[in-house]
Amino acid sequence: MSTKPNALPWLLLSAFVIALDQLSKWWALAALQPEGVPHPVIPGFLNWTLIYNRGAAFSFLTWAGGWQRWLFVVLALVISAVLVAWLARTARRDWRTALPLSLIVGGAIGNLIDRLHAAQVTDFIDVYYRDWHYPVFNLADCGITVGAVLLVAFGLFGGKEQGGVR
Repeated sequence: MSTKPNALPWLLLSAFVIALDQLSKWWALAALQPEGVPHPVIPGFLNWTLIYNRGAAFSFLTWAGGWQRWLFVVLALVISAVLVAWLARTARRDWRTALPLSLIVGGAIGNLIDRLHAAQVTDFIDVYYRDWHYPVFNLADCGITVGAVLLVAFGLFGGKEQGGVR
């Protein structure tokens, strides 16, 4: 019985996303005090602004009283386990599947580390235009978002290679 190499080595990209995310959060915590004060990077478009998020995306459930921390910990663990299992069943050469999955896993674990360590996620990237501000986010959020968008885009528009196999 011959087995084809699976996509688990793509988890090295996940590890890179986690490391970059944690290093960037360490920098933000050291350099961007006090919380909530914008530090202009590109005037009219981008600030570094330290924010702590006890909820999920767009501060969903931020004020829920603490139980949400464990909900998001369990969700991150379950989703990451499912995606790692998916990678284990994916051919190594199927980068259209492996790339987005590894980005999502890296982002999920990056924010999971924050939740376990500090009961909150450190965010600091503040994109805005005039008075409109997108919710402040971090590099783990970027990994999750880019991975999800790529997964959908490749699923819808990726096409099939010869023989019906990606």
